[in-house]
Amino acid sequence: MNEKLEMEIQDSLVDGKLPCAVAFSIAKKLEVSTKQVGDTANKLDIKINKCQLGCFP
Repeated sequence: MNEKLEMEIQDSLVDGKLPCAVAFSIAKKLEVSTKQVGDTANKLDIKINKCQLGCFP
């Protein structure tokens, strides 16, 4: 699953960053937690931006 999640994140980048709404969408699509998406993005050194809820500091 981690490889699939990593690929989904990489494929969803906008200007090198992952929009918050897209992170939530990925979590729902792959049936993983938003924390797992955030942790994976951090592992890949990818910033999550446009976060309205403060879930991804």
